[in-house]
Amino acid sequence: MRGLVIVPRKVTINMVAERAGVSRGTVDRVLNQRPHVKPELYERIVRAMKELGYVPPKEEQAIALGLPSAQIRPCKIGVLLSNENGYIKSEFLRGIADASHLLQDYMVDVLVEECETAMQDECVERIEDLVSRGAQGISLFTMNSDRIVAKINELHGRNIPVVTFNSDIPDSERLCFVGQPVVRSGRIAGELMSKCIGTEDTLLITLGNPEFHAHRLRLQGFCERIYERGFSGGNLKIIETYNDYSLTYQKIRQALTDDPTIKGIYMANQSVTGCVQAVRDVGMTGKVSIICHDLTDATKRLLRMGEIDFAITQDLYQQGYRPLILLREYLQKNIEPDCDRYYSGISVMCSENLDC
Repeated sequence: MRGLVIVPRKVTINMVAERAGVSRGTVDRVLNQRPHVKPELYERIVRAMKELGYVPPKEEQAIALGLPSAQIRPCKIGVLLSNENGYIKSEFLRGIADASHLLQDYMVDVLVEECETAMQDECVERIEDLVSRGAQGISLFTMNSDRIVAKINELHGRNIPVVTFNSDIPDSERLCFVGQPVVRSGRIAGELMSKCIGTEDTLLITLGNPEFHAHRLRLQGFCERIYERGFSGGNLKIIETYNDYSLTYQKIRQALTDDPTIKGIYMANQSVTGCVQAVRDVGMTGKVSIICHDLTDATKRLLRMGEIDFAITQDLYQQGYRPLILLREYLQKNIEPDCDRYYSGISVMCSENLDC
């Protein structure tokens, strides 16, 4: 009949019980995961629920039984990683993979993109590509620039939340940040270095990419602390190596050749192996104190060999994992983050506590 709207009946526990040939109480025990239900009855009841299209009233019940939930809206979350490679990216990806596996039960599909260059245009294009593929929120690790800020603000206007991780973009409309308190980690490095060399000694600092907010703040914290400890700015040399092994090796070797009075090297970036190799090749092993960040397999080996003095760690796994959980809660449950920044812990590692 034209104009008649047929509304499907809501499937009830009684209807499930009738289909499965059991009592309503038995269905209730299965729904609430209570004991004392025979396996064959459990399977029959779940099968009846699926056949009838039963929707449990609670999200956790639906997940436990593998059924749809009225409270869960399927969604897609995009992840964009910078073009950095090696240990840091592998730890991010490990956290992302575990979160993706967990979120499958909540009907969340995670889309991952990796930049091939450090160009801002590529970053913006890949963000938009994730959105075109249906991403309703973005977990973002990239540099801080006016172009990226504008893109995040645009996404905010389109109700697409962005969570930054590892390196923040604080002047944007991002939802929140997950990562290390980088100024504090730099200050810890500065405190350690001040105990290794004298205030009049020459110090070399290697910076990764200054366009990353985290790299700049790490350097800021380090310099703040060593100045507080009495170091002179005239005894500092700063080079940029963009986390490239060959560039790190060449620039550090050249710096040590030009000034053999250098007593300390602060690796505010990656490519620590390039630094150590340069120190070896100029014959200064044991004469230069080296402090770095992140505990890779290579860093552990060099700590044990005594070629690095200290490594300052951060929880990279959680930085990949937690933004996806926060975005899922925001998108599906309308739960906003309870703070602006989620900081991971800081540990100082040396040759004596590697196995602890």
